[in-house]
Amino acid sequence: MKSCGCHQFTPVFTRREMLRVSAAGFGYLALASLLGEARSFAIDAPTLPRSHAPTNPLAPKPPLLPARARRVIFLFMHGGPSQVDTFDYKPLLERDHGKPLPFPKPRVFSSQTGHLLKSPWKFRQHGQSGAWVSELFPNVARCVDDICFLRGMHGSNSRHGGALLELHTGSDTFVRPSLGSWLSYGLGTENRDLPSFITICPTLTHGGVNAFGSAFLPAIHQGTPLGNAGTPSEQAQIPFIKSAEDTPLDLQRLELDLLREMNERKLAETGPDSALEARINSFELAFRMQMAAPELQDLSRESEATQKLYGLDDPVTANFGRQCLMARRFAEAGVRFVQATHSYKWDQHSELTRDHAKNAREVDKPIAGLLTDLKARGLLDDTLVLWGGEFGRTPVTELNGDGRDHNPQGYTMWLAGGGVKPGFSFGETDDYGYFAVKDKVHIHDLHATMLALLGLDHEKLTYRYAGRDFRLTDVHGRVVEEIFA
Repeated sequence: MKSCGCHQFTPVFTRREMLRVSAAGFGYLALASLLGEARSFAIDAPTLPRSHAPTNPLAPKPPLLPARARRVIFLFMHGGPSQVDTFDYKPLLERDHGKPLPFPKPRVFSSQTGHLLKSPWKFRQHGQSGAWVSELFPNVARCVDDICFLRGMHGSNSRHGGALLELHTGSDTFVRPSLGSWLSYGLGTENRDLPSFITICPTLTHGGVNAFGSAFLPAIHQGTPLGNAGTPSEQAQIPFIKSAEDTPLDLQRLELDLLREMNERKLAETGPDSALEARINSFELAFRMQMAAPELQDLSRESEATQKLYGLDDPVTANFGRQCLMARRFAEAGVRFVQATHSYKWDQHSELTRDHAKNAREVDKPIAGLLTDLKARGLLDDTLVLWGGEFGRTPVTELNGDGRDHNPQGYTMWLAGGGVKPGFSFGETDDYGYFAVKDKVHIHDLHATMLALLGLDHEKLTYRYAGRDFRLTDVHGRVVEEIFA
């Protein structure tokens, strides 16, 4: 900066240069998930009248419809768990083990599959609802009276990448905003010091960052990743300044205020600039996060009993247990959408007996712990928990004899809390668990239903881009009101 002789100051560098050089002063404020590339902010949605100063796009917004839930926790089982080995009991599959499937198979992933393969695990009924659960999930089985099973799920893609994107974004072919981004856009966040959408240890394969991206929605609505699938959950943290000795908070505040002043001058000359405003909002959010994130991510503040409830005392369950406990803490703090990912482990084309058992041991206790903890804290009533993978598995074997192929034709997902009927099952697959045949729920229907539970009309939650109004469910989707409590 230099004086021009009249006590007015003129910057000697551009706003872009200021952003670049100040990033070092802000420390972690260069967090890529919050800033994004400049092109990520390019949108052509109409800009509403506003003052020149950037507003907070994450401010909480009232739902348009009566809301049963306020937030979502998504427990994503990457790879595709087998419905006929977990929550969809098929006595005829056990009876006819080794026989040919008595109806034509759909074309799925592998070139050839074999005969019917019974489940290696026993099923029992549990709870007052009498829900059938395999011995793979003994802890979740004790929670069935809080769970709403969707046993007639089906999707449109048998490949991991396409199916994963369809589940997360509603499209298996185009880059579209993710479910969490739509919820952030529609409802904002209940904690101004945290992102509205956090994804813990997300997969970077099979769609990668598009699974938690905002696409053409403003970039402030994209998911903030904590680590990735290759990061142990104990290292999955929101970056923050551990010491303010080098860059005191008051100095950071001065830098941000200078940026805002420069921004307002430019906006006064040129009019609204959504890209720059989104970037400034990201800096402001990141500045506030350094105060909130450290305490929130410190799991040692939890009681020993709570840590054991989630399995943090067992090396088998500790990794996913930390994800589930962090998900509860973020949801409790007001984050709108939190995802915990068990990745990439459920794709058993072979070694089904060994690997499905190992996978279930890793997640069973943490999931049950999460449901139990939410209920004890009074959070389950308005927290919608979703469990499932991108598709299910075939009831027939692959030719190695101990594996199952991909199956988007019929599988199980489940919901809990958030206004759904507890101890309830909706939909059915055929006698062998291959095709959804009754009360079918497509992924578009699941998305429409979830939005409705949070008070949003999936046909009216739209965003204008490239000359048309887009929505999460595109031109599809039915709200499955039959599962509403």
